[in-house]
Amino acid sequence: MLCLLLTVLAAAPDTLVDAYSGAAGRLKVALPRIDAGVVIDGILDEPSWTQASRLTEFSQYAPADGRRAEQDTEILVWYSPTALHFGVRAKARPGSVRATLANRDRLADEDRVEFYLGTYNDGNQALVFAVNPLGVQQDGTMAEQGRSNGGRDTTDLSPDFVFASRGRLTADGFEVEVRIPFKTLRYQPAESQDWGLHIIRRTQASGHEDSWAPAIRGAPSFLRQGGTLLGLTGLRRGIVMDLNPVVTARATGAPTLPSGRWGYDNAAELGGNVRWGVTPNLTLNGTVNPDFSQVEADASQIVNDPRRALFFAEKRPFFLEGIEQFSTPNQLIYSRRIAAPVGAAKLTGKVSGTTVATMLALDGRETSRSGIDQPFFAIARAQRDLGGGSRAGLVFTSRTEPRFSSHLGGVDTRVVLPGGTALSAQVVGSVTTRDGHRDVAPLWQLDARRAGRHFGFQAKFEGVSDAFEAAAGFIGVPDAVTISGGPSWTVYGKPGAFVARATGGVSANGRWTYDDFVEGRGFQDRQFFLTGSFEFRGGWSLRAFNWFEYFGYDRRLFQGYALERHGAAGIVDTVAPYPGGATVHNYGSSVTLGTPWVGPFSVDINATFGADVNYFEWSPANILFVNSTIQFQPTSQIRALGTYVLTYFQRRSDGSVVSVTHIPRLRVEYQLNRSLFLRVVGEYRASKRDALRDDGRTGDPILFLDPRDGIYKRGPASQTETNGFRTDFLFSFQPTPGTVFFAGYGGSYRDTGRFKFGDLARTGDGFFLKASYLFRM
Repeated sequence: MLCLLLTVLAAAPDTLVDAYSGAAGRLKVALPRIDAGVVIDGILDEPSWTQASRLTEFSQYAPADGRRAEQDTEILVWYSPTALHFGVRAKARPGSVRATLANRDRLADEDRVEFYLGTYNDGNQALVFAVNPLGVQQDGTMAEQGRSNGGRDTTDLSPDFVFASRGRLTADGFEVEVRIPFKTLRYQPAESQDWGLHIIRRTQASGHEDSWAPAIRGAPSFLRQGGTLLGLTGLRRGIVMDLNPVVTARATGAPTLPSGRWGYDNAAELGGNVRWGVTPNLTLNGTVNPDFSQVEADASQIVNDPRRALFFAEKRPFFLEGIEQFSTPNQLIYSRRIAAPVGAAKLTGKVSGTTVATMLALDGRETSRSGIDQPFFAIARAQRDLGGGSRAGLVFTSRTEPRFSSHLGGVDTRVVLPGGTALSAQVVGSVTTRDGHRDVAPLWQLDARRAGRHFGFQAKFEGVSDAFEAAAGFIGVPDAVTISGGPSWTVYGKPGAFVARATGGVSANGRWTYDDFVEGRGFQDRQFFLTGSFEFRGGWSLRAFNWFEYFGYDRRLFQGYALERHGAAGIVDTVAPYPGGATVHNYGSSVTLGTPWVGPFSVDINATFGADVNYFEWSPANILFVNSTIQFQPTSQIRALGTYVLTYFQRRSDGSVVSVTHIPRLRVEYQLNRSLFLRVVGEYRASKRDALRDDGRTGDPILFLDPRDGIYKRGPASQTETNGFRTDFLFSFQPTPGTVFFAGYGGSYRDTGRFKFGDLARTGDGFFLKASYLFRM
């Protein structure tokens, strides 16, 4: 008997040695180095896969952590001198796998496997590579900033990396092959190195996420709970030099004056990007005339609170490379401020435990104050690992042009205490000189948060001076000091229970204008929130948000307002400044219902209703906001996304409607294969606003100041109605990031009445072409 046992053990040593059970805590993986190649076809049949290390026994991560995964997942991993290889064997119930020929980076509704690769092994940042069961790709970066409600930080899907993947469905699940070239990665310069690794499997049919490393949602760091790939040696990237020439051409149409005939302005540009891997851990990038990669109009956004700025994500490839290394609290670096650069260069990487990112850019003349000068930007960011998830950082930005300069410098830190509480602080100062006048102003933030499994809290104190200027950043709410905080609770249902997870929270906010805070006045705004979210069996979800607020009159919003007052004997007088009103009391609820895929349909509906501020006139209003999304995918190649947005403001004084906006939008795509798709988008925007008046007080008409002559006029405050329709058509061919061909057309039309479509008048249109090719040396 003993001889038989020894014979069995000797016959299968690799199986015992190379199985790394995540549930058992075997997270230190010794990788085999195999000098061989494989065909990336979704079939794990080459000899290299039999020698690979096997990662097994996943644990559930969401909706509840700390449980054994309901489905088996096996990951095979090995490396060659030039690439890292992953193989996926995932078990699933027949017919339950959701996999389509989705567009790149749009796998939110797909089954998928995500690899979080920490090439610097610092537990703070990772490159993210994800694939659906057919091998369709999603990629991005994660730079942990900390969360107060559990879970992991959001992945930034903006960057695109070159890697290969192919997958296929099997009788009992799916298999995927992934090859990530070392040429694509930035990593340590050491001869032998260790890399961090986290793996998440998302299953749409159940709404579950499983993790190879048994991660806890309430821990202060997701990445630091992962495993480690040990002893990678002899990595060969070769010459890392990418050349990416880009050609764009546009023809923009509009009626010409005074004839009104339609005419086109044509423009063509040659630009390009270059990427040089100076060392394995440092990358130098350059660009000339980078384009915005804008292939369709952005979906319309509505500003319900004019004190908050609209944010648009970066899309230009040059600025997306290494974008995570420029991240700061309060988004002090926002590359879209460099609006039309003639050229730019940047150096990013990590040296001796310090992440460094620097950028120089020369912007176009049309972005300057004078229209003839060229603004110059200089940006630098450094972050130092302090161990245990703690770090410290420096930031500097500068924009200069004749008679204007804006410089910003600051420090920030995050310290993770024993027990999981994370403390963060940031102090920044800006110096702005405009036409000889100089302003020095501060920004600060103090933050304490804990994301426990059952209990969490967050407290924050932050301030931004009215004179603070981030010329290369994005400040969402300027001229404000805010103190906020509150606890949250989470409970978990038993395995198979109807309610898988329920979370509730309470928070309170107080906000001053900066001057009010400095001078010791009371809050301008006071807010109290009750929140709740529920995740149900099968992927259904329900979220609720309730608010109780007191908003003090904000004179900054009405500086160009006045009243037209009619006195005795027909005398008309102008009353300025606008007197406004007292505190407005707000209360209401917001409810969001999300469904899993039910056949070819998925729905997400949000309704917000209650009492809020009528910002047009500063008076109480009844509101109704609707934001709904319905997805329809009858086949793996055809997908349709329909959205509808409604904003409705009704005066509480007399029930009249002050403003209403409807925005339906439909996007239909046909994916011929992984590289080629056709898209058509249609959006209608119907807006109507009543003539403005001093609602709830005198009822006098409102006047707006005309900056051209300094006279208050009723015209801009009169009743307005706009009805417009826009269409966008796109042909897209993108076999790999950097190699693309886009051809498109977009047109805008004015309608004679809301949703009439009877006599559409074209107001503008345009054709565009873009072609680029990625040369990898």
